[in-house]
Parts: sequence; structure tokens; C-alpha cells
Amino acid sequence: MMNVGLFEVFEEAKHLLPKIGVYAPLRYAIHLITASLLACQKRKRNIVEMEDITRVYHLLLDVKRSTQYLMEYRSRYMFSEEGDKDDTNAMQS
Repeated sequence: MMNVGLFEVFEEAKHLLPKIGVYAPLRYAIHLITASLLACQKRKRNIVEMEDITRVYHLLLDVKRSTQYLMEYRSRYMFSEEGDKDDTNAMQS
């Protein structure tokens, strides 16, 4: 275990965080660590484990995964820019 400030991080989780930091912005990594600590506290534990980080990772999207999600499901949004040109012209008339 590694003591990081006011909380401890399980050994496996300690190795996962730098891997995430390689492709994600520092702000995302900080939010991920903070949210993982909150998930850990919610489970009434003092040690951040892989379960906490994995759960938060799936809930908290970074810019790249958020953009990918939006592109994948853009046709489901009400104001999708993927519509016909005729729809755009009809709105302007």
C-alpha cells in the first residue's frame, strides 16, 4: 500500500493511476483520484482499491472517451448536426 496524503492506495491501484495519466489530462487524473477516494469512503473503507478506481473510471469520462461517445450516439440527440440539408433549409424559411 502507498500512503498518499490523507488516504492509502492499494498496490494494484497505485500502478493503474499512472497508466491513466499517460493519455488523460492532469485535471482528469486529479478528478479520478478524488472521486475514487469518495467511492472508497462511501464503502466505509480507508484504502482506495482497484474496485473504486474502476467504478469511477466508467462513470467519469475523459475528453477522448466523451467525444467518442457523442460521435457514436449523435443520431439519438434531438439537435443532431447529422440531419438532412433540407431540414436546415426548412427551419430557416
